[in-house]
Amino acid sequence: MHKVSKRVRFRRLLQEGMNKTAISRELAIGRRTATRWAAADGGGRSGEALTYGPRPAVPSILDPYKEIVRVRLSAYPELSAVRLFRELRESGYPGGYDVVKRYVREVRPRPAPEPVVRFETAPGRQGQVDFAHFRLPWGTRYALVVVLAFSRLLWFRFYERQTMGVLMRGLEEAFAYFGGVPWELLFDQLRAVIVEDGRASSGTLLHNPEFERFAHHHGFGIRACRPYRARTKGKVERPISYIRRGFFYGREFVSDADLNARALSWLEREANERVHGTLKEVPRVRFERERQLLLPLAERPYAGVLPASPAPAEAVLPRVEVERRSLSAYGVVGEVGR
Repeated sequence: MHKVSKRVRFRRLLQEGMNKTAISRELAIGRRTATRWAAADGGGRSGEALTYGPRPAVPSILDPYKEIVRVRLSAYPELSAVRLFRELRESGYPGGYDVVKRYVREVRPRPAPEPVVRFETAPGRQGQVDFAHFRLPWGTRYALVVVLAFSRLLWFRFYERQTMGVLMRGLEEAFAYFGGVPWELLFDQLRAVIVEDGRASSGTLLHNPEFERFAHHHGFGIRACRPYRARTKGKVERPISYIRRGFFYGREFVSDADLNARALSWLEREANERVHGTLKEVPRVRFERERQLLLPLAERPYAGVLPASPAPAEAVLPRVEVERRSLSAYGVVGEVGR
């Protein structure tokens, strides 16, 4: 028996002016069939289009028991199909499990998705920090990205390595760019910052002591994302994607110096001057409402752990002598990771 779809195509081709012989070849049907279909359609060129009604419902062995399934799921939405199958069998259901499973999947109540509540941070309160790696013809470079959570004012710079020394000096450059220091910085699970995170098992969060001294020197508190809770640092992850698409992709660079010079120019001319898609404001304009709420810059750079030798991308940064101090000389960091 020919499929309905082939009959419909026959009708359409006939109305478009194709003759029955050509249609027979196109659809691989016999000429007698083509003649019969054309006659049944009144010539096929001026009559009403073929219409087909819905197929009649096929009785199911489950029909007498469907109401039991609906009532049970209404009261207990998480009941498994296996459990319901067993209950139906006790009520006399003679069929198999697959029929029940398909019906349960069809009628199980689904809770409405929880609305995403956007958390906006108070002005000056928080900066978010992360590294992202980029491949260049001369090697991998790591972009240290810092964004102010309230205004989304963005800063980033590329480095050859991803070390504690790079992190500290990069943050000091970011603070200088912002003209102040956020009250707290939120990090992912960076080893330079977080030694151990046992919060998932009611344990404690251990910070790197050297980084604690750095944080105390500049006055900010340390916060860390909980493991597998990356959404808490979305304000920095989205800018990383934006940097990849808006700055890095489709451009060619000749050196680290060229890369960082053009990154700074892009920040000044585009990234911080565009209308932000979420805030519907220009980050640089919005930043004016939080500038005065940032902590003041430290009087001098932090002197602490530095890499053994500066990376090429860091060569323009000032060299700082190593100065080690005990934690007691600094006191305890004010507000640490929660």
